[in-house]
Amino acid sequence: MKKFIRQRIMLITTAAILLTAVLCTWAYYRVFEREVRTDLAAYTMLLADRISLSGDEILGVTDKNEKTPTEEEERRLTAYAANLSREHLRMTLIDENGSVVFDNVAGIETLGNHMDREEIHEALEDGEGWSIRRSDTLRRVNYYFAIRLPDGGVLRTARETSSMFSVFLGAVPVIALIGAVMISLCWLYSQAMAQLLLAPIRSLPEHLEDPEKIETYEELEPAIAHISRQHREILENANLRQEFTANVSHELKTPLTSISGYAQLIESGVVSQEDTVRFGHEIHRNADRLLTLINDIIRLSELDSIPTFEKKEKKETVDLFQIAVTCADMLEPACEEHGVTIRVEGESTPVLADRTMIDELVYNLCDNAIRYNRQGGSVTVKVGDRAISVEDTGIGIAEENLKRVFERFFRVDKSRSKKTGGTGLGLAIVKHIVEYHHAEMDTKSVLGKGTTITVRFPEEPAGYSEDRRDTP
Repeated sequence: MKKFIRQRIMLITTAAILLTAVLCTWAYYRVFEREVRTDLAAYTMLLADRISLSGDEILGVTDKNEKTPTEEEERRLTAYAANLSREHLRMTLIDENGSVVFDNVAGIETLGNHMDREEIHEALEDGEGWSIRRSDTLRRVNYYFAIRLPDGGVLRTARETSSMFSVFLGAVPVIALIGAVMISLCWLYSQAMAQLLLAPIRSLPEHLEDPEKIETYEELEPAIAHISRQHREILENANLRQEFTANVSHELKTPLTSISGYAQLIESGVVSQEDTVRFGHEIHRNADRLLTLINDIIRLSELDSIPTFEKKEKKETVDLFQIAVTCADMLEPACEEHGVTIRVEGESTPVLADRTMIDELVYNLCDNAIRYNRQGGSVTVKVGDRAISVEDTGIGIAEENLKRVFERFFRVDKSRSKKTGGTGLGLAIVKHIVEYHHAEMDTKSVLGKGTTITVRFPEEPAGYSEDRRDTP
């Protein structure tokens, strides 16, 4: 990250320097070009006024048709040409036919007819004419300005300047020096910024338990808080897993110890036929309890590992009332064994859910209500308004234990659980199923009088119907 930040800052700095140099050169050249044009026009008009007042004698031309000037004219012409050269100006006098009469740079005999020159043509037509001609090498630019004289001829002046490319090349050493200084400063700045930005992240592992000790900045605070929260959740899950493993080991050890002990007694051959039958019954009972416990543990693991996309694939419209009736019929033998009655009240209530899970949910709630009920007690299942509630007249739950009854292996009455064969995982499975369906669960209980657990399902999302499975 530190290297990334430094590279990005250096790249942005270099690009900014180059762009600034180009824009500044362009802006400078535009101003320079405007000044050249203004100065050239003013100087040309001034020369035109002097020529109009003094005639062509100012240029050493006494007769336009005379081919050889006098010695005095040559001297005056040379002096005037030198003066124009000092001004970096080229001046050309052209008659109305386009022939060159005077030029302070080149001999007129080497110059052809200028009627095809853009600035000359415009001057003859409109009184003034402009033209800019650039060299093929892009190194020099010639600015031309022409004005028509009263006698019909044309006075043209020209100035040669450097092109914008040449100006930029001339500024390269200065740009390079400024760029080197700026890049060096930005490199130091990027180092400091990287240290500042990464300091909270580097100190995060040391203060995950107490993120308030981290000196951070506003933009990073949500991320640090989120990481710290996830760290706490991971630790909690690790502790829960460790506790779960210990509980599983303990729960498996108890029936296995009983099975092993009874089996050893039978194996020794010292027990009577009557005791053998009794021991066999205990072995069978503990084996059943062991199998039930293993199945519940496997089921919890399956619920923990269900991928998110399957939560939609397996849902369909199911009737809570029909499931409750079926469950009550299935648990009728258990009710007779514990001396408890069960009845279902309500109406048809379709919800979008996983049918297998809802079967488990209703079964575990009713089975738990039967196991922890009293002789002659009752279990009432009420269905309606997208909810199902299971009410019993059993031993009830103390207020301080209401939030713990859904923990794995938590039992309100451990002795009763062992007698009835409960694994302590039924309500933990119920909690998983409720969370899976994004439903709400409410538990109310009065110690010694009974417990009511209500599960309310959310509204069906758009796009579902009673006879249609959900598709992702």
